[in-house]
Amino acid sequence: MAGGRAFRPSAPRRAAFAALLTLLLLATLSFLLSSPPPTHASHRSSYLSSSPPSRLAAIRRHAADHAAVLAAYAAHARRLKEASAAQSLSFATMSSDLSALSSRLASHLSLPEDAVKPLEKEARDRIKLARLLAADAKEGFDTQSKIQKLSDTVFAVGEHLARARRAGRMSSRIAAGSTPKSLHCLAMRLLEARLAKPSAFADDPDPSPEFDDPSLYHYAVFSDNVLAVSVVVASAARAAADPSRHVFHVVTAPMYLPAFRVWFARRPPPLGVHVQLLAYSDFPFLNETSSPVLRQIEAGKRDVALLDYLRFYLPDMFPALQRVVLLEDDVVVQKDLAGLWHLDLDGKVNGAVEMCFGGFRRYSKYLNFTQAIVQERFDPGACAWAYGVNVYDLEAWRRDGCTELFHQYMEMNEDGVLWDPTSVLPAGLMTFYGNTKPLDKSWHVMGLGYNPSISPEVIAGAAVIHFNGNMKPWLDVALNQYKALWTKYVDTEMEFLTLCNFGL
Repeated sequence: MAGGRAFRPSAPRRAAFAALLTLLLLATLSFLLSSPPPTHASHRSSYLSSSPPSRLAAIRRHAADHAAVLAAYAAHARRLKEASAAQSLSFATMSSDLSALSSRLASHLSLPEDAVKPLEKEARDRIKLARLLAADAKEGFDTQSKIQKLSDTVFAVGEHLARARRAGRMSSRIAAGSTPKSLHCLAMRLLEARLAKPSAFADDPDPSPEFDDPSLYHYAVFSDNVLAVSVVVASAARAAADPSRHVFHVVTAPMYLPAFRVWFARRPPPLGVHVQLLAYSDFPFLNETSSPVLRQIEAGKRDVALLDYLRFYLPDMFPALQRVVLLEDDVVVQKDLAGLWHLDLDGKVNGAVEMCFGGFRRYSKYLNFTQAIVQERFDPGACAWAYGVNVYDLEAWRRDGCTELFHQYMEMNEDGVLWDPTSVLPAGLMTFYGNTKPLDKSWHVMGLGYNPSISPEVIAGAAVIHFNGNMKPWLDVALNQYKALWTKYVDTEMEFLTLCNFGL
């Protein structure tokens, strides 16, 4: 380094060298202290009683064992060194890029606002990536950060367990709502690719006329999991008789939108299917003034993502459309879904598969019937339906004012007395009560994320299979008998999957 600073070995190299010295010292002490010091006579006797070949074999085995241990430590040290070098290169590159960007911003202070906007967006993206890199580095080197993270995790798990005991069940959101490290890595790699070649990925691509064509088959998917969404799109495209008539509207958080754009730019939607990528910030009506959901989230009274509640704003998000099918991001489409647009919903708003059997999964499970308003408006024995595949008649929705009704229930449940605020299903059960048409169960087969006993015949006959539950197909805990039903739609040619250690 310039300035005459003395050379200092890197931290991984110092750690490896210290580990080698420690092992050698321990081996020497173990050899010297393994038995009591013998007398001269006994030492001579034992020396004469053991043959030279056996003594040499023992020494050779002893040396080989220690050589294997030292080789393992050396390999680990090399891996640490390579990781440290890659990280150092990332830091140096990012620092250089930010310095250059700062200079460019300083030289463009007098430009009009329209000319500054591209620079401003580029600066924000690079700062976001720098923060992600810094956060990863801090976790690796800052012991206090690790302790705090572990403490936060323990506290969060304790809160989940306490809530589960009160509800009498374990919430599936513990696993389903988490972001595994591989998915975080994938998002970072996609952001890095965008920053490396910003001109290759349009920030606001021109909208396709198909996005507003009500004669086509429109789907809405709300997710921050780009890999899962790619599987939903790919499986639906392969199952469709005419993929070009299927349009996917994917809405994610603003911070993940660039990653989605990179994925679908590098791996375009297959077979002519159309994909529109949006962030919820693209919808100006989603604000604290008009939405009690945002007010409650901002006030800390909701611990679920805004993405979970966007489903209640479908008519406002897509005003030109008449019917939309809502798909969760943990489904796989196995058959052509065009028939869902020709179903007669009998004037109802929502078409969904019911999931009750006997006395189970009825409204009494999801709503608090000790509250007068719940007792007055709902039947505790009414059958609950499921999210995953939902057909919405948006014209009937607008006619019946379902979004306004949803807002009323959200305001009534501000203190969480009507239903468990960590779940979005009860809000749907209340909003579409008496306004839901049951669908044939073959449209939507559930339970592949927790039930190992679903018959192969039922799965084969399903139009859509749903990995609801904790054992998501992209996690290591996925049920092996079902995982291939999902992984066969993963685009394994995307190189970032290998870099991020997806076990597919």
